[in-house]
Amino acid sequence: MLVNFFRAIMIYIFVLVVMRLMGKREIGQLQPFELAISIMIADLASIPMSDVGIPILNGLIPILGLLVMHLIISILNMKSLYFREIVCGKPSILIYRGKIDEKILKKERFTINELEERLRANNIFNIGDVEYAILETSGQISVVPKPEKRNLEIRDFNIQPEYEGISYDLVIDGVVMKENLKKLGKNEKWLENQMKKFNLKPKEALVATIDGEGNFFCQAKERKNKNV
Repeated sequence: MLVNFFRAIMIYIFVLVVMRLMGKREIGQLQPFELAISIMIADLASIPMSDVGIPILNGLIPILGLLVMHLIISILNMKSLYFREIVCGKPSILIYRGKIDEKILKKERFTINELEERLRANNIFNIGDVEYAILETSGQISVVPKPEKRNLEIRDFNIQPEYEGISYDLVIDGVVMKENLKKLGKNEKWLENQMKKFNLKPKEALVATIDGEGNFFCQAKERKNKNV
């Protein structure tokens, strides 16, 4: 029983490392070759995990082989457009200039109901509001609404927005994010002075952040009741 327990932990850690090496995209939308590799990794990992009689290397070595194969295919994808089209395919335009392309729908084995369902996932509830609908190689549908159905943007009012930047975490659960302070050109003394405005020390903060406009946000940790 304990052997199975520790083998499962070892295999889990190994698969986790392999998936991280494959890149962040595998967590999101998979290309066909990525999906195939992910399924095979799951299958290979389950064999030595469930059967103690099978050496653990019998599962780990093939997984390493799949990782190498993935890296090779990824490199070839970046180097060759032709190879990329063979392995990943290319996007298909399901709706072109407001008109549904029936031939492409049949080729991609898409029904009208499926198309409408995907459009609703993009907050489009009337198929007549769509100028372009593109089936991406990941299986997702990108939608371009007709001009009169698009949401208003700042540029429609001839307004030039100011650069907002991003928000940085300065303290998380009492721990100072020194690397973020360094990026901002600040130091811990500056942080302490900012925290004094909230009558807090950094170690007492649940979170402290600063956005691109210099707005400082801070929230204290909940204090435990000593009488409990």
